Amino acid sequence: MPETTEPLDPMFPTLTDAQIGRLSAFGAQRHVAAHEIIFDQGDATHGVFVLLEGSIEVVNVAKGVEGAMHVLHRGEFTGEVNQLSGRLSLVRCRAREASKLLEIARADLRRVMQNDAELGEILLRAFMLRRVYLIAHSVGDAVLIGSSHSADTLRLQSFLARNGHPHTYLDVERDPDVQIILDQFQITPAEIPVLICRSDLVLRNPTNAEAAACFGLNAGIDEGGVYDLVVIGAGPSGLASAVYGASEGLNVLVVESTAPGGQAGSSSRIENYLGFPNGISGQDLARRAFIQAEKFGANIAVARAARSLQCGRPPYAVELDDGASVQGRSIVIAAGAQYRKLDLPNLAHFEGAGVYYGATSVEGAICSGQTVAVVGGGNAAGQAAVFLSSVAKRVFLLVRRPGLAETMSRYLISRIEACSEITLKTWTEIQALEGGAYLERIHWRNTQTGLEETEEIQHLFVMTGASPNTSWLSGCLALDSKQFIKTGADVEKVWRLPRPPYLLETSLPGVFAVGDVRAGSLKRVAAAVGEGSMAVQFVHKVLAG
Repeated sequence: MPETTEPLDPMFPTLTDAQIGRLSAFGAQRHVAAHEIIFDQGDATHGVFVLLEGSIEVVNVAKGVEGAMHVLHRGEFTGEVNQLSGRLSLVRCRAREASKLLEIARADLRRVMQNDAELGEILLRAFMLRRVYLIAHSVGDAVLIGSSHSADTLRLQSFLARNGHPHTYLDVERDPDVQIILDQFQITPAEIPVLICRSDLVLRNPTNAEAAACFGLNAGIDEGGVYDLVVIGAGPSGLASAVYGASEGLNVLVVESTAPGGQAGSSSRIENYLGFPNGISGQDLARRAFIQAEKFGANIAVARAARSLQCGRPPYAVELDDGASVQGRSIVIAAGAQYRKLDLPNLAHFEGAGVYYGATSVEGAICSGQTVAVVGGGNAAGQAAVFLSSVAKRVFLLVRRPGLAETMSRYLISRIEACSEITLKTWTEIQALEGGAYLERIHWRNTQTGLEETEEIQHLFVMTGASPNTSWLSGCLALDSKQFIKTGADVEKVWRLPRPPYLLETSLPGVFAVGDVRAGSLKRVAAAVGEGSMAVQFVHKVLAG
């Protein structure tokens, strides 16, 4: 990779002498020799380096080929969002000549961001722009080899993308040179998908947790300590709790089973969220909130799922799927909901191989130029249909109702009506799915006329209703008839304290429920964010005793 000649500012801004002087109070000077490696790909112990004298270079070592990406001079600094989370470095940094640096450790970096608004803004903007650059140019330590017809390939693609981890994807059916890589690592077709980590570690069809461990995506969990607040789920409501809790001085841990964003993270574009008139993808919104939470010091662990809640006295213990346990003086449950599955006998066979529950750029690339179907009449289905119409040849939108007016925002209905690529099918239910290793055709029926149709469709997006992720609670909290968590006045009959329950408090004192998992919540991103931030005010009251 040749050294770039493109202007990279504000990705690489130059600090003034006055700004460097303010940063000096947070760091320590270090001298490095010419050609000395300051930090390498895979390192997670270093902080941010500000160049005081000399020159250093940021080097891309992806795929084993070394190339300078940018040369830093006085006033420029290293780092990207990984410096906030403590994740592994994706690049190498090396001195071009004898140089003097100012090193700011991770803990001190957070102090800078919280105490100096000007410097915090410069650093955070540069970090975010650099991460976007790394993702766009697949700079990093990950190569995924898979098939577009493989459910596990899609799972790993989505996991890496939604966690913002740059990776190179090679498709065994499209890239003629893939076999060379497979032969090099002695990989058979049956072992695909394969994730190559840090250029030498080969994971054959790894779990999300194994991938997270390989790339250092997880924050360390202190099993011996007690957190002020443990948040279960990193969707919009959970991230809001993390941001407000950590920014107000609470020791916060967020536990997320997959990736930040929750169900909203699978939305291609949200256009009615306050402050984003041009819309924002669920993944981008989650990424910004994730970085914001880390900026204030929240600990966020991904690919770690809650398996049970111990219902004794506080501090409450949450058992995780890997056998670990964490304790919190208060708990916010933001576990969200998942789309209901169609009642079809062979649905599971096609999940990830033609049947999907999210419409992001990953799924969009799979069905480019083809005919697709979307099932559902809510905003998520409407957003998916509009997004897919920009990449697919034709989109069928299937709804059981006579129309969309009762369940979808007017702006989305107008988009759908104006889009010639979208065909709305009302009073329609899917009767059967057909195919071999992957989906090939769909049968549906109009429930009013009885007319049955069959379409050659290889991609079906299911976005129908919501089922709360509460099975892990095992009777610990009061639930309604649909298994959503009751809160506030709805738990007064089983409440055990002299004081009344707070608005978002569950039947267990000090345990709160927010967002889609809560009974009676408004299933909108803005409402979820509001509930997540509001819950922190009640948490403070509980902790104050």
